[in-house]
Amino acid sequence: MPESSQGEEHENLLFTGQSLPLGNVITTIALGSCNRQDLDQKIWREIDDEGADLWIWLGDNIYGDTENMEVLKNKYLKQKFHPTYQSFRKKTPIIGIWDDHDYGVNDGDKNYAMKVESQALMLDFLDVPKDAPVRTQVGGYQSYSFGTEGKKVKILLLDARYFRDELERNTTGYQRYKPNAEGDILGEAQWTWLEQELTNSDAQIHFIASGIQMIPEEHGFEKWANFPKARARLLDLLATTQVAFPVCLSGDRHISEFSRLELPTLSSPVYEFTSSGLTHSYDSFSGEPNQHRLGEVVFQRNYGVIKVDWGTDTPTLTFQIKGLSGELLQELALN
Repeated sequence: MPESSQGEEHENLLFTGQSLPLGNVITTIALGSCNRQDLDQKIWREIDDEGADLWIWLGDNIYGDTENMEVLKNKYLKQKFHPTYQSFRKKTPIIGIWDDHDYGVNDGDKNYAMKVESQALMLDFLDVPKDAPVRTQVGGYQSYSFGTEGKKVKILLLDARYFRDELERNTTGYQRYKPNAEGDILGEAQWTWLEQELTNSDAQIHFIASGIQMIPEEHGFEKWANFPKARARLLDLLATTQVAFPVCLSGDRHISEFSRLELPTLSSPVYEFTSSGLTHSYDSFSGEPNQHRLGEVVFQRNYGVIKVDWGTDTPTLTFQIKGLSGELLQELALN
């Protein structure tokens, strides 16, 4: 079937996915990134078996890489109505944010010409209601709160593409880009929103999601550390607001790993769960430094699971990286 007509058969389908259980207490979250719509999708059967309360897309939810919005739309439709994924989404509420390939251009920034139109297609894919404020907002960032008093989870989905400043290619060394010392990632409107969302939040756990990694500093690819001023601002904001139990979520890398950062101004460490490689992974991975890493890098196809235990005064989280058959590849328990 020609690419431009892939989604035509779905134009009249009315199903809009599972509604979000905002009042329900969250105990299991599944998450992942880097999903080519034209590759094998069998991993969704294993994810479905997790019985998750929520799925979080962490970017590269499809591989669009185009300025043709009809092509991008049909790639989204191919993924959305793939039988295995569609079966999953009938049962599981879904939220998420984009990274570069679903944004529309590899390593894309604020200069992508079709970002307004692309944002609308991303929100359609995620079944965000037509009257949601983000539909008329500049940028795709959103927040969701789940649970009841004393058992609340807040999820902040950061848009690290729409407003992101430029990076200059490196011509020497292993770093793909030169750091942009004064550059920004979020833009002032999104920074203001984020501060408001974190200030005096009554949630017990805060998940802060971004397509690119926030804590790791040394590897040579895209990361918040390429924008040191923006990364420092994010960490300072966590310290200033003294937000409870901050956990970063990221994708992009075609590997999965856990990281931890100790901040002297914050009473608890900041953890990051990078979950990447749903349909393809960095299987030739031979190692890279990450001074903040806990455990080992997983470089085979995988998805992530977060278990939340509310049985004590302080919630306990368990991070799990799982493989194609649902086998546990790595686990980290924290509280």
